[in-house]
Order: sequence, then structure tokens, then C-alpha cells
Amino acid sequence: MDKTALVSFDIENGQRVIDALDRDGKAPDVALWAVLPEYDDWRLVLASRQLDDPSLFESYSAINSAMRKAGMTLLTEPTVFFCRMDYPFIEALRRTFASATDTYGMRLGGQKFGNQYIEDAFVYRIR
Repeated sequence: MDKTALVSFDIENGQRVIDALDRDGKAPDVALWAVLPEYDDWRLVLASRQLDDPSLFESYSAINSAMRKAGMTLLTEPTVFFCRMDYPFIEALRRTFASATDTYGMRLGGQKFGNQYIEDAFVYRIR
């Protein structure tokens, strides 16, 4: 199945989510759009030390709350894929790009990081 294109609306919308989490004190350490083989579309991948709550439900609830505060609706919310900071995929991304001063706009694809293959990706931040 052909994947949809990532367009400027998606990139701007993803930035709105990141900005909302920054304002809520839950700044993502890793934020990127990615096409992962197990899904047929783009996912906003987020990882944050401040969101590593005991349950994934609490983490997703905090993300949803930040999006609501930012005025996002069910029609404008991106599909989020939250990962804990100790997830091998996130650890590998952070290790690989640890020395990069700015990762915004990097394109990744056709690569495996930790336990996750990335078909295509647009990076906001990896720190």
C-alpha cells in the first residue's frame, strides 16, 4: 500500500503538539514524524523524560491534555506513537545523534535504530 505524503500541514501540526508539550513542562526529548512498517501511515513519535509515567495511559493522557489546551480537535490531532526513554529505538536515536547540534528537518529512512526500522522520517528534535 502506498503511504500518504507528509505535507506542510502535518509538519506544522506536529510542531503545535511539541510547542504545547513544551508549555506544559513535558518537553519531548525526541520528536519526529515516522513511517514505521507496522503502520500504513505517518505517526508523530514522541519520547520525553517528563512523560515516562508509570503507565502509558497517563503518558497519552498528558499528551492529549496538552493538545486540547492548544485548541487541537479530533480532526486536527496527529496520530501519536509514544515511546519511553528506555525504549531501544529511542536510545539508539539519541546515541546516534548525541553530537548533533540541530536535528530539525533531518530526513531519515531505510534504517534501523535499536529495535525499530524506519521507512521514512522527518525529525523535529533528538536530544
